[in-house]
Amino acid sequence: MFSLTRYFSTLSFIFIALAGGLVGAYFESEAVRNAVFAVLTLLFLFQLLIVRRAQGILDQQSQALEAANRELDQRVQQRTQELQAEVIERRNAEARLEHLAHHDPLTGLPNRLMFIETLKHSIALAARGERRLAVLFIDLDRFKEVNDTLGHAVGDELLIAVAHRLVGHLRSSDTLARLGGDEFVCVIEDVRDSTEAGRVAEKLLAVLGQPFDILEHELFVSASIGICLYPDDGTDVESLVRNADTAMYQAKAVGRGCSHFYSPEMTAYARERNRLETLLRKAIEAGELAVYYQMKVSPEGRPTGAEALLRWHSAELGEVAPVRFIPLAEETGIIVPLGEWILRQVCRQIVAWRAAGLAIPKVAVNLSVKQIERIDVVALVRAVLAESGLEAAALELEITESVIMNIGDVLSILDDLHRLGVHLAIDDFGTGYSSLSYLKKLPVNTLKIDRAFVVGIGEQSGDEAIIDTIVSLARSLGLTTVAEGVDSPAQLAYLKALGCDEIQGYYFSEPLAADAFAEHWRNLTASH
Repeated sequence: MFSLTRYFSTLSFIFIALAGGLVGAYFESEAVRNAVFAVLTLLFLFQLLIVRRAQGILDQQSQALEAANRELDQRVQQRTQELQAEVIERRNAEARLEHLAHHDPLTGLPNRLMFIETLKHSIALAARGERRLAVLFIDLDRFKEVNDTLGHAVGDELLIAVAHRLVGHLRSSDTLARLGGDEFVCVIEDVRDSTEAGRVAEKLLAVLGQPFDILEHELFVSASIGICLYPDDGTDVESLVRNADTAMYQAKAVGRGCSHFYSPEMTAYARERNRLETLLRKAIEAGELAVYYQMKVSPEGRPTGAEALLRWHSAELGEVAPVRFIPLAEETGIIVPLGEWILRQVCRQIVAWRAAGLAIPKVAVNLSVKQIERIDVVALVRAVLAESGLEAAALELEITESVIMNIGDVLSILDDLHRLGVHLAIDDFGTGYSSLSYLKKLPVNTLKIDRAFVVGIGEQSGDEAIIDTIVSLARSLGLTTVAEGVDSPAQLAYLKALGCDEIQGYYFSEPLAADAFAEHWRNLTASH
């Protein structure tokens, strides 16, 4: 590095040496020469101090400049690294967005968008190679019950476990996607025939039938699978998915936990089902629905109460049988608002009858599993009783045995309803699998003997034995019994001999509109 001090010291020394020679030649006096030399020396020293000070300033500036350069280099390097990191992060974010756009965020499986693209590609390959492929539409049975009873965290973990298990039992060439909720769809490429596709479906049903350990819960699930084949059942994405979905619903209708192949007849069924659903949703507002009442009587024929039954007279379809629209209402969830409407109608009608002098002790209303699962039934019943002014003891709620056994918190719900003062009955008793120990815990008042057993009286000794057992069981528990579907004198005589408390059936009365029921009630009451 250039040294200003050394440079000026050298020049000053040369200058003093030359000046000293000139002074020695020009001044003869020793004293003068010494004085001049002293002045020159002082000038040299002063100059040296100034030069050193200047050198120090230059050194400081040089160091500051070097430090600034180093800092600038560091900043440039740091910013370069930051920019590189930002570029990498942006690329990763774009990759994540691309993945999320084509994959389900919960299970990591392809989503609907990617599935459609994959199926289009698979169809093109199958068309070129003149091969078949199968589309399997998989829907978990009663998955909503897991969410409602154990929470969505358990439900989400179950979906993840189901996806992992299904993927583990498919070929790498097969595609499994989640369409949403508890619906999965699988594309099986290069299948030889329907038998092979059926074997794959049965294998998947078997692996799903094994228990799942989810967050300290051992869960058992089943699935319904609809199967359709390319090109037999469709040649494009829309038709294949639609037909597989239709076949899946048929599998559920057959009994769940099974697979079903698509057939062209199913499309007509699905269209009719959609038409019926649309009309049913409009039926309440259109005034097409009505509550009918079927009388309950003592074995001697004295009126004791009634059961409310829904009837639908469609402007487009005419009279629609309950067996045709009630299961549809259950499946689609329409039963929830429908059930609330029935409950309000019945409570108002009882109050109106009593105001007119018709003292009907109680009327039974059926509770749907969907109502118990989806709404606060206790709050609904409390509100309807308060709105109508009806005493709770005049309302009886019927719950099927299967509902009681399949809903986890049903006992607490029944306890709350019982505390309201309403009567509770187990409908279709004997068709489920309730244990005696569990039955003893239920705050119910009545057991209803299913019609399936009543029709066997006089013909099937097994049915008679079941009825005898139910009546004896109810008596030992302090419960009353109602036999439904009584249509003949022989059935009535047998039930009367057993000590059945109430009779319901066409032998005494068919379901009647409110006014006709009131008239029939007055006539029977007058005769007894």
